[in-house]
Amino acid sequence: MVKLTRIYTRTGDTGQTGLGDGSRVAKTDPRVTAYGTVDELNALLGICRLHAGGDLEAALTRIQNDLFDVGADLCTPEQEDPPFEPLRVATGQTEWLEGEIDRVNAHLETLRSFVLPAGSPAAAHLHHARTVARRAERETAALAVTTPINENVLRYLNRLSDYLFVLARDANREAGGEVLWQPGEHR
Repeated sequence: MVKLTRIYTRTGDTGQTGLGDGSRVAKTDPRVTAYGTVDELNALLGICRLHAGGDLEAALTRIQNDLFDVGADLCTPEQEDPPFEPLRVATGQTEWLEGEIDRVNAHLETLRSFVLPAGSPAAAHLHHARTVARRAERETAALAVTTPINENVLRYLNRLSDYLFVLARDANREAGGEVLWQPGEHR
């Protein structure tokens, strides 16, 4: 499917980039911003994997693969009768996240305070990834205001940030406890 023989092409030297359908847009286009943030999130999940093992590493690997699907989906504008079938995020990818959220959350205590994005190295990186997922979601939502996109992309990004939140909570549970917000503690 992908064959890269040259890494640089010089086609982006003027501030333009190619989309999945072959069209060219500015590198500042909202579509490019959205899938660029998805790429940033994917790289951050690679860092999270440094602190993961077993089931968590397998889940993060799956998500990294799914994020390439998200990027491919965002990179290819919606059109009637496309010359080729574009890769689109499917509902099953979001449903898997929902099942995982329910599975992990079942082992967590009920929240009685906001959680600070801190704790173990795994939890801190997962919290960071959660905030980047939220940014990717906001940028994709902004794109959707003016451009038709696959609704499953927004759903996936929304659930992903929720999943990263419960994974961070679980990582801190395993490391001895969460860091909770103490409202007005230093007034």
